[in-house]
Formats: sequence, C-alpha cells, structure tokens
Amino acid sequence: MGDVKKIHTLLNHFAGEGLLLGRSYSALYDQLRDFKVYVDQNDNPVGICALHIIWEDLAEIRSLAVSEEVQGKQVGAKLVRACLQEAAQFEIGRVFTLTYQADFFRKQGFHDVDKGDLPHKIWSDCINCPKFPDCDEEALQYDLHGQNSF
Repeated sequence: MGDVKKIHTLLNHFAGEGLLLGRSYSALYDQLRDFKVYVDQNDNPVGICALHIIWEDLAEIRSLAVSEEVQGKQVGAKLVRACLQEAAQFEIGRVFTLTYQADFFRKQGFHDVDKGDLPHKIWSDCINCPKFPDCDEEALQYDLHGQNSF
C-alpha cells in the first residue's frame, strides 16, 4: 500500500509524455493486486506492470512503466515474464497488450493482432477511454497455449 503514490507518480510521468494512459489513485487501489513492482536496491519502485484478467481465457498486460535510470537493464522484460507466468498459473491462454512500444513486446514474443479480435477489452475498458474510438495504440498478443516456460 505504501508504494501506491510512487506507482502513481511513475505512471503519470509516462502518461504526461503520451506513452501510456495514466491511472487515478482510486483505480490503483482498486487494481493493486494486478501489479508487479520491481524495486531497486533502496526498495524504491523503478518498474511496474499489471496483469488484468479480462475473460476466461484472456488477460491484458497494462501500465508497464520503467524509470529512465533502469531502462535497458531488462526490468521491463522481467516484469512482462512475471505477468506471463502468472497468466499461465491461471491457465489463461492469451495475453494481449495495447501499446505504443510494439517493438519491445515483439521482442518478448508477442505478435500483432487486430483490435477487433479483442471485443471484451473494447466493451469493458476502451469504451470509457478518452481516445475511443480513435485509439492509436497497437494491439499485440502472446499465446500461452503449448508454452512450457519463459
């Protein structure tokens, strides 16, 4: 609970740059259990990522943010792997993301998909987004069916 303000600051820093959507304190408290937090040697959050379950066989990786001082040190990749491992534990077969950092996710094994293939996301979250219906993020998906490890 003590990290929520730091998580909020990190997310909203990148939201201010137009790289992801910001989150309110209320949303962070509501979805706190979705988050993985990577801390530095001083126990400060320097990376965050959330796995949000959308439907029976579908989850989303959202709110991936890594402080500039640790970018390029595999923090983002570790957070994504942790989310994929959790999805596998829940026997979720597909994990998607909507992102402006598509190349990063492709390097993690995600492939491009059409946003129209994600109707549960569109009607649960996107409908309330200020960018709807003109979203300029790219949709990518990771298929966990048949994956044994990361």
